[in-house]
Amino acid sequence: MRLPLLAATAAILLLSGCNEAPRTPQVSVENAWVRLPAVKGRPGAAYFTLGNEGAEDRLVSITSAKAERVELHDSVMKDGMMAMGPLEEATIASGEKLTFAPGGKHAMLFGIAPDVEAGGAIPLTFTFEAAPAVTVEAKLVAAGGEEPGHEGH
Repeated sequence: MRLPLLAATAAILLLSGCNEAPRTPQVSVENAWVRLPAVKGRPGAAYFTLGNEGAEDRLVSITSAKAERVELHDSVMKDGMMAMGPLEEATIASGEKLTFAPGGKHAMLFGIAPDVEAGGAIPLTFTFEAAPAVTVEAKLVAAGGEEPGHEGH
């Protein structure tokens, strides 16, 4: 009698784990780049894609040794005009990607170091609610320059 009960219990435990979402976030940062401002001293904008192969997580902040501060923003149409404002939430759902691109979500870099030049790269550190921080080297593009990967298109 005990063997069937043990087998049934083991089967239930195995099946119950099948529908569970992954327990820990596994966030990645891809294709990070920064469009530098046309006028030195003005803010630049960072774009990137966040991927998540684990449990839902949230981007809390971005920092850089080459910028005084970084703010998350979103561009939206309001009364027929494009408006920019603070991004209220940047949640990366399990198994999804969240893209920050021109004309939409982006990060504004204020107080960019004077030695930063197009063609180089700067470090961006992404801090999440649960996942470990991720640091990437973001390519630097001149104002009006082509988005990396789209040159000549």
